[in-house]
Amino acid sequence: MGTSKEAMRRFWKEEDGLGTLEILLIVAVLVAVAIIFRKWIVSWFQKLIGDANTDLKDNSAVAPCAPSPTTSCAP
Repeated sequence: MGTSKEAMRRFWKEEDGLGTLEILLIVAVLVAVAIIFRKWIVSWFQKLIGDANTDLKDNSAVAPCAPSPTTSCAP
């Protein structure tokens, strides 16, 4: 009976798998947050991409200007 009690003590104090457990808990929390706020995250991302696309379309009509000591890019 003494050996099983000692084995349980060693098992309880064992910390080899602790890092893995912590990583799994962090991933689980991140997944839960992503699921809870998925509509907000998707709308934010779509707005971000839409704004970038609009800016690219607006700036594509402007000719590039490379100023030099003899020229100016001022309109």
